[in-house]
Amino acid sequence: MCEMNEVLDFPDHFECVTCGHEWPREAEDDGERVVKDAYGNVLADGDIVAMIKDLKLKGTSQTLKVGTKSKPIRLVDGDHEISCKMDGIAIGLKAQFVKKVGA
Repeated sequence: MCEMNEVLDFPDHFECVTCGHEWPREAEDDGERVVKDAYGNVLADGDIVAMIKDLKLKGTSQTLKVGTKSKPIRLVDGDHEISCKMDGIAIGLKAQFVKKVGA
């Protein structure tokens, strides 16, 4: 997200004058962030998730297979919303590649 101070204020969104980046007005809400899995289930710290597709791990020859379950997850800020361990590896995952299987 842009960090410039010159921002145009529209009824439904904000826009940076410098770079033109736009973001919805609700993104400015200081309320609690909601993270949902690939099927729309709300995730919380301590949930257990499973992979819904094979994902190759960057920088290694390993692949996380469909159905691989995690240890209890922790929600974090950033592009990869989930921090967890799978197959003994600490990784960051995007919520769109997992489904909730337990808490």
